Amino acid sequence: MDYRFARRMEQVRPSTIRQILKATEQPEMISFAGGLPAPECFPVAEIAQSAQRVLAEAGAAALQYAVTEGYGPLREKLVAEMAVRGVSCATENLLVTTGSQQALDLIGKVFLDPGDCILMEAPTYLAAIQAFQAYEARFATAPTDELGLDADRLEEVLRRERPKLLYTIPNFQNPTGVTQSSERRRRIYELAARYGVLIVEDDPYGKLRYAGVDLPPIKSYDREGIVLYVSTVSKTVTPGLRTGWIVAAESALQKLVVAKQSADLHTSNLDQRIVDRYLADFDNAAHVQRIRDAYGARYTRMNECLTKFMPEGFRWTHPDGGMFLWVTCPEGVDTQEMMPAAVERKVLFVPGRDFFPDGSGHRHLRLNFSNASEAAIRTGIERLAEVAALYAGVKV
Repeated sequence: MDYRFARRMEQVRPSTIRQILKATEQPEMISFAGGLPAPECFPVAEIAQSAQRVLAEAGAAALQYAVTEGYGPLREKLVAEMAVRGVSCATENLLVTTGSQQALDLIGKVFLDPGDCILMEAPTYLAAIQAFQAYEARFATAPTDELGLDADRLEEVLRRERPKLLYTIPNFQNPTGVTQSSERRRRIYELAARYGVLIVEDDPYGKLRYAGVDLPPIKSYDREGIVLYVSTVSKTVTPGLRTGWIVAAESALQKLVVAKQSADLHTSNLDQRIVDRYLADFDNAAHVQRIRDAYGARYTRMNECLTKFMPEGFRWTHPDGGMFLWVTCPEGVDTQEMMPAAVERKVLFVPGRDFFPDGSGHRHLRLNFSNASEAAIRTGIERLAEVAALYAGVKV
């Protein structure tokens, strides 16, 4: 059959990560590639108890269709969580989604016409690029540095490109791990408001801080209703319960609800009720603290090993939270070309080019430290250093 695919699929790049993850099935492979939470931190027993109680007390209701906006008690808990994060909203401003990835897809569906410009950090989350590519958006990039999106240079890009959306990850950005300062967040909001640009604030990692102090979301400055705030329980409870949410002005949320109705009617009613019961019956704050402790120790170990084993000329970020760090290689090193040698040496990373809308970023690579033991981190970085030295033409 000669399929006539939709034109939009010509723009959507396949995920290198999904292709790389096939290699994890090889024996003795150490992967720093996938953005996977640590499975040993999942609250398996607590989720089992929550599921049993939901089915025992409201089994038929939990297995029935439900309203698109989300399970009422869970929405109320998420509104309370937003207040903890510094954002005042009501349930009318909050839509439960099937993970935060669906939130990005719905935003693209509701706000982007073919050819509309979306402004993104360079580099940025590769699955966000995929989500917006599907709606035939035109991409522009904003300059970043060690503090994230450069607000001082942002106005020039806004004036030149006139984007409809600005997508940003202020906390422990994927892939770099960097965090925007409070001053930058305020300035970014002020510029977006001046130029009439909607901000998509993606915050899946903000609760995973293991150094420093929490910073207010960009949404906390929002007085004009221009910020669409997106988050998820995937990193703070478990990713298998596909539950995320969007906070937006009520008029915007109504359109997002309609878009979700055509996508999946509603997020799994059973999943939502299990999450709600878990949050009601167990101390999730203590659980998140255990995650922070584990990830902080693993980052510390990876940083130590990179310092000890990587050859000269390689630099990397030093995040205060999250799951990733970003390595910049010397001039002339192409991390896409490094990948086959790394696979042969039984270590995986993600080449940098997937995190740039224009496919640049060949000197960079992303490392995930949340899903590897400290022993595996040492062995994997030793292997990576050997491959890096080979391609940089230096001795380890």
